[in-house]
Amino acid sequence: MKSLVAATALAIVAMPAFAEPGAYLQITVAIENENRAAAAAVYFDYKEPFLTTIDGAEQKSLLVRMDDIQVLHGFDTVENAAAYLESGMFQEDIVTKLSPLFAGEPEIRIFEAN
Repeated sequence: MKSLVAATALAIVAMPAFAEPGAYLQITVAIENENRAAAAAVYFDYKEPFLTTIDGAEQKSLLVRMDDIQVLHGFDTVENAAAYLESGMFQEDIVTKLSPLFAGEPEIRIFEAN
């Protein structure tokens, strides 16, 4: 039992610490239930390219709720979050693929994390 406790403690200590993002970009949009799988597919198709090619991108999460979906993007700075909204990936790829699925106008907010 002692070796299990020691191994668990060692594993916890060895885990890397992740810093909290300095800013969040929150995009919330109503999408009809029958279109949610297509919207989720766009999220998963672009998650890795977002994290590896967009300046300051640190994390990305999809929240599927009863009335809408929300994508929460973590960035190092507010400026990089705002710049992403003007990027080719966002304007030409993501908006083009998602906008036909919208059941309303998206709500876009940028927050500075404290």
